Amino acid sequence: MSKPQRVDAAPESVADARVRLDKWLWAARFYKTRSLAAQAVEAGQVRHNEERVKPAHAVKVGDAICVRKQGTLWDVRVTGLSDRRGSASEAALLYRETAESVAIRTEEALRRKAAAQADPRYAGRPTKRERRKLEDFLSEP
Repeated sequence: MSKPQRVDAAPESVADARVRLDKWLWAARFYKTRSLAAQAVEAGQVRHNEERVKPAHAVKVGDAICVRKQGTLWDVRVTGLSDRRGSASEAALLYRETAESVAIRTEEALRRKAAAQADPRYAGRPTKRERRKLEDFLSEP
């Protein structure tokens, strides 16, 4: 796969370059498809400079984007613009996550992991062998 074409490769200055918000979210790999990114923006799951905007809103370098997805919150600053989806390493160059956001996300992940370990997980109905072992255990004096 070839490198994504950067919008800032245009003759205009970098400050003048702009990309649609839904397209940038897709290129930065926050969402798998552009339509999912547009739906998230419409639903208010994505904020641009702490304001609710439409999917076609222009994103510039230096803007603050807040993405809430499946209970996880990313607070990022736009460092690059691209209208094409590339590899994950190239997508990581399009934004920089704030230190507070990283700390909150890791804390939340640890909390979820601890909660998942505390909950017993059952594989479903016991097998015939497991049922016999349980019956033997319960019928012991």
